[in-house]
Amino acid sequence: MPTVRELRAKAGEKPITMLTAYDSPTAEIVDEADVDVILVGDSVGNTSLGYETTLPVTVDDVARHVGAVSRATEEALIVADMPFLSFGVDEADSLENAGRMIKESGAHAVKLECGSHTVELTETMVQLGIPVMAHLGLTPQHVNRYGGYPRQGTDQEAAERILELAVAHEEAGAFSLVLEHVPANLAAEITETLDIPTIGIGAGPNCDGQVLVVDDAVGLSGWSPSFSKQFGNVREEMESAIEQYVAAVESGEFPAAEHSHEESDLDELY
Repeated sequence: MPTVRELRAKAGEKPITMLTAYDSPTAEIVDEADVDVILVGDSVGNTSLGYETTLPVTVDDVARHVGAVSRATEEALIVADMPFLSFGVDEADSLENAGRMIKESGAHAVKLECGSHTVELTETMVQLGIPVMAHLGLTPQHVNRYGGYPRQGTDQEAAERILELAVAHEEAGAFSLVLEHVPANLAAEITETLDIPTIGIGAGPNCDGQVLVVDDAVGLSGWSPSFSKQFGNVREEMESAIEQYVAAVESGEFPAAEHSHEESDLDELY
């Protein structure tokens, strides 16, 4: 397993790979593929829980899924995504919620969707032994403020603000930074400025690593953002398998003799 210290040292070296996972079978597959980091994202709300946004996801939801992932993972660094309003409101609650992910559920670090309000919190968490992955650019928990999921940092003032916050979170002790849906040249400048690694999603090729939602990467999602890429078609495979199952049951082909067992001692039951 790469430690937080080792991951931080990978800035500018071999590209960092990160994927989400929300359950044990998926985590096992991702881990066996030698992915560096598994993010148990609050995107579980969209991918697994049927919500339109991540906002309804609770601390209990994330803790449960982190536990499922940690029980199946041997090598990857596990990062728990802190859900909406679980941090940044009250410091004591923020520390308790983040600490629970590590102490009870098996995460190695937490991720915060950041702003000016999370700089001091990041410093406090790091001092207490809770490693923090920062997240800037498009922060989906602000969907109601954005009115959707628009690209961020597209003008000089906004870009400078993201860069300033990136530096502030590095100085506060964050060990890495996710940059989401920002111009590639802004991401490149931030990557050049920081000593900690940047991990991009919709942020171009010049970050120190990349992250995708696993459902998008394997082709399970019905829809995926334009900056994602489908590397397989799991949805099509599942549809085909399930259609074959239904047809086999309806035709009487399944279960066949090899799927059943008869006990000879029961011949005289009636």
